[in-house]
Amino acid sequence: MSKFLLRKKQREKYELQNKERSEEEGGVDPLSLSPAHSSLNGDTPKDYGSITSLLNNESVNGEKWEVRYTLKDVFNNTNTNTTSAETNRNNVLRGIHDQSTFFADKTRKIDFVLVYEDDKSDSLDNPGFTLDLESNPTDRTPSPNIHKKPGKKKQKFRLWRQKFLGGLQTIGLDIESDVIAQCKNNLHFLKLHAPWGVLCRYAEELNLRAPLQAHPNQELNWTEWILAKLRLPNPMWEDVPNRPLDYYTCPFKTSKIDRFLGSDDVENFFSRAQRSRLVYEILSTTAFGREKKGEVGISRLVEEGAYSAAFPLHDGSYEHPGNDTSPSDLNARQILYHYWARWGRWYKYQPLDHIREYFGERIAIYFAWLGFYTGWLLPAAAIGLFVFLYGFFTMEQNVIAQEVCSEAAKNVTMCPLCENCRTWDLHQICFYTKLAYLFDHPGTVFYAVFMSFWAVTFLEYWKRKSASLAHHWDCIGFQDEEERPRPDFAAKAPYLEKNPITGIREPSFPKAIRLRRIAAGSGLILLMISLVIIFILAVIIYRTLASIYLFSSPKTRPIAQILASTSGAVINLMAIMVMGRFYEKLALRLTNWEMHRTQSDFDDNLTFKVFIFQFINFYSSILYIAFFKGKFVGYPGHYKHIFGSVRNEDCGNGGCLIELAQQLGVIMMGKQIINNAQEVFIPKLKAWWHSQKSKLQRIGGSQMEEDYKL
Repeated sequence: MSKFLLRKKQREKYELQNKERSEEEGGVDPLSLSPAHSSLNGDTPKDYGSITSLLNNESVNGEKWEVRYTLKDVFNNTNTNTTSAETNRNNVLRGIHDQSTFFADKTRKIDFVLVYEDDKSDSLDNPGFTLDLESNPTDRTPSPNIHKKPGKKKQKFRLWRQKFLGGLQTIGLDIESDVIAQCKNNLHFLKLHAPWGVLCRYAEELNLRAPLQAHPNQELNWTEWILAKLRLPNPMWEDVPNRPLDYYTCPFKTSKIDRFLGSDDVENFFSRAQRSRLVYEILSTTAFGREKKGEVGISRLVEEGAYSAAFPLHDGSYEHPGNDTSPSDLNARQILYHYWARWGRWYKYQPLDHIREYFGERIAIYFAWLGFYTGWLLPAAAIGLFVFLYGFFTMEQNVIAQEVCSEAAKNVTMCPLCENCRTWDLHQICFYTKLAYLFDHPGTVFYAVFMSFWAVTFLEYWKRKSASLAHHWDCIGFQDEEERPRPDFAAKAPYLEKNPITGIREPSFPKAIRLRRIAAGSGLILLMISLVIIFILAVIIYRTLASIYLFSSPKTRPIAQILASTSGAVINLMAIMVMGRFYEKLALRLTNWEMHRTQSDFDDNLTFKVFIFQFINFYSSILYIAFFKGKFVGYPGHYKHIFGSVRNEDCGNGGCLIELAQQLGVIMMGKQIINNAQEVFIPKLKAWWHSQKSKLQRIGGSQMEEDYKL
């Protein structure tokens, strides 16, 4: 792995030296060429089919490609003879930029921010040391005013940061430092900017897709189409400004830069999200220590504590500037907050194109699925409510409830539910019998059949929706071979191997060793599943003992079964959440240990592990109550026991259906409440604690400082 990083650094250093030499000799750097100069390097081989023909301006079937749509044509249906400012896609997509998201020169954008804290007594930028980020971050000038020697941990972090920043500057990133003095510490903000040449080089390595031409997109929601046909108003529709356009795209090629739309504006050709992604790739692959120990990447530095945070900047404040501001002047964050991320917009269509433009395809596809799933739950919930009301209004017609609640049932004595329990009268379960009818009547059979068809239909329509979004966002055709190795994999891989697709030597890991590690990880997964089953047995024993204890008291005897089952369900929910959280961390470590090459392989294996365990973790107790509880009790005189005199668990007086409904209600609703609390309240608490601990109330003048508070 060290050889791989060394070769990569040597190649980057060689390119930078060639760039500097060409500038000194009056030459032209191909990475900073204007479109007119870029066409000089047009003799690259064809490898992208018809898209390459478009790039090379070659004829296809006797006809030449031509750009049929420009941005002005799309919006105004005018001629293509417009100025570059009119055809610049970035002027359409983005509002007014926040000046605090730029370097001090107000020209270079801040693509990423690194933050760390140090004591004033041993700060690099205070009397102890001085750090010149514009020249060489490894140059340190000791001051004679040093009175306190930093500890070994701080020295190690300092050396890591110096080597890391040196590597970033060797690659070509611009770094600017801001220091905020606090009571005892100095807060250092390192602002990173990727020049045009660096962006082009990494965009080509990552196969980033760039726009060739714009095309009109008339995406129509099916509900919108139905309401339009019925000539009914659509309260869910809203005109969201600055809608991103659709483009025909292809993998970025530096030598064909003049063929891409908007290439005349090098500052805005790459969006902020794309710039942050490219810079993060650089941060993830830059070493700060020994590569063999995996001391590579910004994630490891933040995990170790050398940096407090590493984040890209938001586009500016999310607050609406006022009614005097034109909607087209709003930045992307303000548009998303005002038209999407508010409680008052819960019934509106989601601006998925805006979400994708700001957060990327992964986040956008998640919210697309969430909205699609929520919409499809509405008919299921409506029919479920109708079935429930049907059971409520026909409760008195239930023959079983009539017999159990009759006067004759008061003279019917039932066998005791445990060894030390007393007999009980049949009419005592009158209320439970009526309650069970709400969940077990002829309408529920229809609802079960309906939900079976609903699940299949939902899955098929989601496949169509996801394929449509993938085509709409130009995500179709991505091959695993095109993916770069994960930074963590590249840092820990033992040797290099030639990629049969690209022909480039890449980090590799023996397949046989990976399979052995997967087998060992499977053993740990089986062990965790065994722990889940053991805990279910423990809950069963708890419910049995709790029922015996509650039945022994005259005050709690009428509700003994409900208290025992409800408390058992709550305990089971707590165990499910705790074991689920522990297993997620274990699954992440196992997947990292298995050394999967690409991020797609890593995500697939991690998802499979989590799904298998969480399915058993959440549904094993429900399956037990629905299909096994009460089936192995025995009969009077020949009861079966768990251990000693404790009999096998039997269903309550009203049957197992009531307990199943309790278990489902506690687990499902409790899970939603806990998850929502984790997503809403815990981040706010963490942000508040982070602010209090670091005394961040004194900062907040710039977007960089506001984002650090988050």
